This record gives sequence, structure tokens and C-alpha cells, in this order.
Amino acid sequence: MRTNIIRHESMMVNYDVVNGWTVVEVDGEVDAHTAPMIREGVIKLLDEGHRHFVLDLGFVRFMDSMGLGVIVAITKRIREHEGSLRIASVSSRLLRIFDLSGMRESYEIHPSRAEAAQSAPSPGSLSHWPHPSSG
Repeated sequence: MRTNIIRHESMMVNYDVVNGWTVVEVDGEVDAHTAPMIREGVIKLLDEGHRHFVLDLGFVRFMDSMGLGVIVAITKRIREHEGSLRIASVSSRLLRIFDLSGMRESYEIHPSRAEAAQSAPSPGSLSHWPHPSSG
């Protein structure tokens, strides 16, 4: 069952649990105003016991450097809880932002949320973050 955790005029965030993954779907604009809300939403889910996340960016129309910053911030928080993070449904425009920032190689990026959540999470998968694990 999909649950809404953030409703704002330019963005909504919902989550659902699929195969042990908390799939967080962001819909709208991720910028200086909305990025902190996403961070707080993920922290709240961590406090509730969620550890393994798929960040679905398929409905993100705009993301600036603050959006990338919030991804780094939530990755650090998830890592502190020995969780994992995968990113899904990234448009070609957002993928270019990941490339230009050098962040693409630091994350598991999947074409869809279904593919990202297909295999069960493994605790501690972020232990080598921000460098990709070999293997």
C-alpha cells in the first residue's frame, strides 16, 4: 500500500514496501526548497525501522545541486543504519546531472523500481560508499 509522506505544492513523496525495500517515489521538483523535506521524510522512515531504500526519481521534473546534495545526505544516514540505497527510473536529463557531478558511479542506478527491488537487500551494501564496490 502506497503511503504519502510529503505533500507540497511542487512535490509529493510516497513510499511503499516491496521485497524488503522501502521504495520512495518522488514526484515533482527537487530543489533548495523541497530537498530538506525529502531528507526529513527519509530520516522519519529510518526512525521507524526502514533500512533498505529504492529512490524512484521517475517523476522528478527538475533537480538542482540541492537535490544531489540531499541524495548524498540520505545516503550517509542510511549507511549509518547499515542500510542500502538504490536509485531507479532516472530520466536521461537527470542521468546527465549524475554524470556531470561524478555521482553516477557511486550509486546502483536501475532502469525501473521493479528491477531495483527485484533482489532482496543485503545489509551493509553501502560500506564502500561513495566508491563503487567491486564485484
